[in-house]
Amino acid sequence: MKRGLEHFIYRDVTHLEQTGVKISIYPTKYGHGLYAPRDSWKVVRWSLLGILFNQPFVFFKSPRKYVRTLAIALRHRAIVDFLLAAYFSLSMRNLDAIHATFGDRKLFVGYFAKLLVDKPLLCTIHAYELYQNPNPNLFRVAISACDQLITISDFNRKKLNQLFGYPEDKIEIISLSIDLDDYQPSDRKFVVLIVGFFVKRKGHEVLFQALQKLNDPKIEIWVVGGEGAEEDSVDVKGLAKQYQIESQVAFLGKLSGTALRAMYNACDVFCLPCHFDDIGVGEGFPSVIIEAMACGKPIISTRHVGIPEFLERIVVDEKNVDQLAQAIREVQRSEELRIELGKRNRELAVHFFSPSNVQKTVSIVKHLCRKN
Repeated sequence: MKRGLEHFIYRDVTHLEQTGVKISIYPTKYGHGLYAPRDSWKVVRWSLLGILFNQPFVFFKSPRKYVRTLAIALRHRAIVDFLLAAYFSLSMRNLDAIHATFGDRKLFVGYFAKLLVDKPLLCTIHAYELYQNPNPNLFRVAISACDQLITISDFNRKKLNQLFGYPEDKIEIISLSIDLDDYQPSDRKFVVLIVGFFVKRKGHEVLFQALQKLNDPKIEIWVVGGEGAEEDSVDVKGLAKQYQIESQVAFLGKLSGTALRAMYNACDVFCLPCHFDDIGVGEGFPSVIIEAMACGKPIISTRHVGIPEFLERIVVDEKNVDQLAQAIREVQRSEELRIELGKRNRELAVHFFSPSNVQKTVSIVKHLCRKN
């Protein structure tokens, strides 16, 4: 878990839990990433002080096993993996089985833990551990000690036999899993795009409330942006969780240039429900609205500051969830309306926001210079 869980591991563990399996995770490394453990999964974190402090307790529980396992670790220069396994073993005694998700150090820790707590050990071999294993000699020993060896393809099964002499008939092939309801050819969502820093006046919460009110799984919100330097930063991801719409919201991070233009062009409608924040701060004129207009997209926004001066349709009252939900539904239901709005917004962008505007500033500067 150096950068969170790998996506396919997260998915497999999620599916395991759905079958009734209780999950405990023992990460050799821990960092934040796209896929964090679910709240229902027990995560056992380690610390250097904890590892050193708990060694005597592990020793006194099973002195012979401790010494025998330590000797194997010393022989294969895997003392760190042993110490980590010993630390984990204190909370592994109530488990039914240990599953190493890769045949590298995760397997070595699982192997030493098996020797200490006498639990069945499974290991799934994926790829790199076949070619760049950090400890090939220990790998041979550890896979021989597994109660079941799993890999994801017949190619890998043959490689295990060719490179390490492991009998093919003792290897189970279990392919990776995917949620077929989430990934399917006909799964075309209606995409609402919002772009902006995570601050209250951008209206993320109002948009999420409208999505919740619509209660339509065919609508999806793409969120581009992140926390700014302002004091009123909003936990937008937390809001998606609060309104129970996480499965319909995609957080794309901060984008610019070609990547941002691709989002404008790919969405069905751009929405920025701006409003004044709690201390009365409002927008100037959101440049993202101009960008979406120039891309010929239909836009939904609010009667906020100067937005209605340039955006003819569709504008709703600030913080009005009902009006916003109704506007999204209206645009969703009519492709003809979306084409009409997009075409008109492009015309407005050309009329109001072309680079020629800069020439007006140049003219003013020249006039001032001539006066002086």
